[in-house]
Amino acid sequence: MIHIDAKPIDLKLTTPFRIARSVQHVAANAEVQLTYGEHIGYGEAAPSRYYGESVETVLACISLFAGNLGDDPFVIDDIMSRLDKVIGRNPAAKAAVNMALYDLVGKQLGVPLYKLLGLDPARTPYTSFTIGIDTPTEMAKKALLAKDFPILKIKVGTKQDLEIIKAIREVSSAVIRVDANAGWTPKEAIKNINAIAPYNIEFVEQPIPAHDLAGLKLIRDNVSLPIIADESAVALTDIPRLSECVDGINLKLMKSNGITQILKMIHVARAHDLKIMLGCMIESSLAITAAAHLTPLVDYADLDGNLLIDDDPYTGVTVEQGKLVLPEGPGLGVKPR
Repeated sequence: MIHIDAKPIDLKLTTPFRIARSVQHVAANAEVQLTYGEHIGYGEAAPSRYYGESVETVLACISLFAGNLGDDPFVIDDIMSRLDKVIGRNPAAKAAVNMALYDLVGKQLGVPLYKLLGLDPARTPYTSFTIGIDTPTEMAKKALLAKDFPILKIKVGTKQDLEIIKAIREVSSAVIRVDANAGWTPKEAIKNINAIAPYNIEFVEQPIPAHDLAGLKLIRDNVSLPIIADESAVALTDIPRLSECVDGINLKLMKSNGITQILKMIHVARAHDLKIMLGCMIESSLAITAAAHLTPLVDYADLDGNLLIDDDPYTGVTVEQGKLVLPEGPGLGVKPR
């Protein structure tokens, strides 16, 4: 039988991380271990209140999952279907189990996850580095400190959004991506996006609340910048609807049950001619590395959650001048520090 254990892990952020709807000082995550024979597979859950999860709900789910994992870690799709029957939703808890299964299988076979999936590790994209909401002056200072990253993701959704972009553009020639985390109305979004467009912005992420697909379409029809959906893109069934309203989607292991489901979503998004970004919550190198293995399949990466914390308990994927470099070890290739 596959044996499961879990424990909470607190990740302290280097600086408070503010977005349009919240501020975070510590990420209360959970580590999952799956033991099968002589191998241990590791996974991480980064629960979000926005999706109805907490570290307590994750640990409760892990208790429910015990005894439902069977005795063959290779039948990952079947295991995940079984967990969906045990309890609905709870995507971060399921994502942790899912990545631990891939880690276990990779270790059993002695191959890294990217090789297991038939992917070329040289094709990883550059990751953006995120600047959380602060005063325009402070955000410009943070952009200067992030000079080793060729792509910056700027959080907006304030009364000073244009001033923020101007201040950052004065000190940085990096590619800028803007993320409003659903902080605008459609009318504000059209006005703000057209105001920042001259500052060489690559795209705008989730300008308005997740449910407002008509608003997303209205925005896309009235601005020159590409629109990427994040909070709107959770399930496989969201993708066909979104293809009518946006230019791309941001996929995250933590909101969509993990690697197995994300692989399906990537293929459906490609069939609908959408651009794809792989993003993250505040996560250690454990979960960030799991996502990084999939990045040869996508257009953009925003996998910097591990770069925003003080004491990363793991080593795994590294970043060289912004480019993601995958570890060579079997499974996820992640090691405890």
